Amino acid sequence: MNTISRRQFLKKSAQVSLGLLGTASASGIYSHWVEPYWLEVKHIDIKLRLLPPAFDRFRIVHFSDLHLGVYTKSEALTELVQQIQHVNPDLICFTGDLLDHSVDYISEAVDICSQLRAPFGQYAVLGNHDAFGTRKAVTKGLTQSGFHVLHNEHIVLKKDAEALYLAGVDDPWVGKADIHQALRHIPDKACTLLLAHEPDFADEYSDLPIDLQLSGHSHGGQVRLPFVGALYTPPHGSKYSSGLYQLPDSRLQVYTTRGIGVTRMPVRFNCRPELTVITLKSS
Repeated sequence: MNTISRRQFLKKSAQVSLGLLGTASASGIYSHWVEPYWLEVKHIDIKLRLLPPAFDRFRIVHFSDLHLGVYTKSEALTELVQQIQHVNPDLICFTGDLLDHSVDYISEAVDICSQLRAPFGQYAVLGNHDAFGTRKAVTKGLTQSGFHVLHNEHIVLKKDAEALYLAGVDDPWVGKADIHQALRHIPDKACTLLLAHEPDFADEYSDLPIDLQLSGHSHGGQVRLPFVGALYTPPHGSKYSSGLYQLPDSRLQVYTTRGIGVTRMPVRFNCRPELTVITLKSS
């Protein structure tokens, strides 16, 4: 039987410990300095049964959770705007949390977001963090930058005499959400998209005539470990935390983007910031 001396054992233990320490240090550096700034432009096709033929291959850019502030600077927003312009979408949708905890950065956000334009417009809803910066100020800033903020209301997109409805609900968690007001006068058989910051409220909307809900809020968890998943997701953002979901016994699908910025901790791991490019298709 081969045996090792105490000195050999201590040497090997030290080597293993240093290796683990090096791996942990590298992961820490990567999750703090690399991944939060490594934007993924994610393309996805979503089939909608009631989509009018005129809107087949209609392209939507969806982004969320900028959290401009201490951790996410205007440079990240500038890169985002450049990527959106490169995609050349038909419609731009933002699902809340422009700021993190302060209105100090709102003028920068207005200047940069003012560069965004799409043929069918730019639309937004507010998120829970927007309440920290006063909802009135955030609404004003988004409006000044060319976004129409949907407060429990909807608009009609028209193309070749056909209609696609886009509704937006106020933040269901900290705002004054009224989904029935947002959907009022929309025909039941019309194709309807909904902007709502927190994804998990989709369970409350599953019996309503909505085809696709676009949400953010969860950040995808920010830190996702292999074989484990997200270590933490916020309230109302854990069930539908990232990606596309089909609700059972419902026409409603939910797409949750991982968002752009960070909050609480300035890290991302296995959960890159996401700009989503959605192509609608008739099923």
